[in-house]
Amino acid sequence: MQGLWFYTHPLSFCRPLFILLSLLFSIFSLFLTESEWENSFTLKMFLFQFVNLNSSTFYIAFFLGRFTGRPGAYIRLINRWKLEECHPSGCLIDLCMQMGIIMVLKQTWNNFMELGYPLIQNWWTRRRLRQEHGPNAKASFPQWERDYNLQPMNAYGLFDEYLEMILQFGFTTIFVAAFPLAPLLALLNNIIEIRLDAYKFVTQWRRPLPSQAKDIGIWYGILEGIGILSVITNAFVIAVTSDFIPRLVYAYKYGPCAGQGRAGERCMMGYVNASLSMFRVSDFENTSVPRTDGSDTFGEAVKYCRYRDYREPPDSPGEPYSYTLQFWHVLAARLAFIIVFEHMVFTIKNLIAYLIPDLPKDLRDRMRREKYLIQEMMYEAELERLQKEKNEKKKNYRAHHNWE
Repeated sequence: MQGLWFYTHPLSFCRPLFILLSLLFSIFSLFLTESEWENSFTLKMFLFQFVNLNSSTFYIAFFLGRFTGRPGAYIRLINRWKLEECHPSGCLIDLCMQMGIIMVLKQTWNNFMELGYPLIQNWWTRRRLRQEHGPNAKASFPQWERDYNLQPMNAYGLFDEYLEMILQFGFTTIFVAAFPLAPLLALLNNIIEIRLDAYKFVTQWRRPLPSQAKDIGIWYGILEGIGILSVITNAFVIAVTSDFIPRLVYAYKYGPCAGQGRAGERCMMGYVNASLSMFRVSDFENTSVPRTDGSDTFGEAVKYCRYRDYREPPDSPGEPYSYTLQFWHVLAARLAFIIVFEHMVFTIKNLIAYLIPDLPKDLRDRMRREKYLIQEMMYEAELERLQKEKNEKKKNYRAHHNWE
């Protein structure tokens, strides 16, 4: 059911609004220069697609089950509907399933549509030509006319191809900690898509018009932004969504090996019991009272149940169901891990960028020398022009003086 939720997500029904906003942006873009228009259009299209496609994964990773309350004090919509919760094993399993559906089914569907749409259009064109000119119409046409009957390339050129690759890069990096197979699936998809695109460009589309480009433009900045966002999201996935930090805190602070400075398999004994809190069944609110007391299954009425949280028991001498000290230890460890992880990754990234620059030193020196030589040539040419003008003025002055 979690996979089906992706295809019925509410944001996927915002296509009419998206089309309207695109039309308004097209009118506004008439007042921009070509480069400004391309950058603005690219950024807005990317943001629309990114929010639409990643809203479900961000919801599962960071919001699903976070604001549901606790047994006996559930938070409800309009005091009626209980909010959705994660699987008992944790939200990481739901996130992994969602990423698997996106990386397999969505990419397969995209490849099918990219190739199937021009195939169907060209088949319909051939069918119309046979009806108008006979069954052997295609053979009688010259090559240029047969090429003209193919489908024209997208009005935005390779924009859709760039957008698809950038979105795939986001899927591959932003939640890679939850689904490590994402890079492998992206690689397999790209190997297949290279051949599909080659077939599409050669046999299904008209020959595109070439155009020069200095670089990939604003796409480079978008890739940089996705890289920074991926570091932050993976830090939160490891610290908040997974059980890595709670298990680490238990092993070093509350488990059998607490205070020994080591953590092993035996140090995790009792972790499941420590991660569950106790709840008195009689404290259920009226809308959550169980239908039976469990006597038909266990032989006697169930008085207490367990749930995942770090809260005081109902018979606590302090405040019942309040957060325990272990909860605050886990929270502090999660925040510390996020800060350390982000700073460590960004430090390594900047160090690598410094050690391996975009331009080698010898190439940068040659470029500087060429720039210096060009400036020197321009200076000499300007100096020569000024000298000629000065000589012409002297000649004119002498000629005028002799005439007088």
